[in-house]
Amino acid sequence: MAADTRAPAAPAVAFDRLILDTARLRLRPLQPADAVALFAICSDPVVMRYWSCAPWTSVATAEEMIARDRRAMPAGEYLRLGIEVRDTARLIGFCTLFAFAPQCRRAEIGYGMARAAWGRGYMHEALVALLDHGFGALALNRVEADIDPRNLASAGSLERLGFRKEGSLRERWIVDGEVSDSSLYGLLRSDWRSGSTP
Repeated sequence: MAADTRAPAAPAVAFDRLILDTARLRLRPLQPADAVALFAICSDPVVMRYWSCAPWTSVATAEEMIARDRRAMPAGEYLRLGIEVRDTARLIGFCTLFAFAPQCRRAEIGYGMARAAWGRGYMHEALVALLDHGFGALALNRVEADIDPRNLASAGSLERLGFRKEGSLRERWIVDGEVSDSSLYGLLRSDWRSGSTP
């Protein structure tokens, strides 16, 4: 029997209808009209430098990802939200909770953002909203992240959110022939709720 990888708690709002608003951003499910903007983000080799896959080469990859989201998210298999600037309705990135382990109330987090939007605190703002939802509505106890140890910007983002580096895995990824390690980070609900995070 396959392991259950759906969210630990049944969400009050289905993942494919969820909207999270922050001061500057709206987090909402990706739509077919987002394919070109999503492709622009994920085809940028600087954005994708430390990802576990190569930069995208076709807008069809974006279209396929959005179609997959629209099939999988109603069943609670994972939660991926586009990050949109509220003032302009411009898509600047996305964030994801995935690899749910319901028995352990655990999930993994992932994210990506257009280079033009870096350095403005947008990702921090988006991830605070996503983690609030994860530890609150979804009743998660633990959220994990797996990043390339050379990605100092991502490490800094995680640490500002309260994640702790918990270990390393040697030569875990091979992308386009390049071998890289993984740094593993974790954040507990008790840390998040204690106010120890920014």
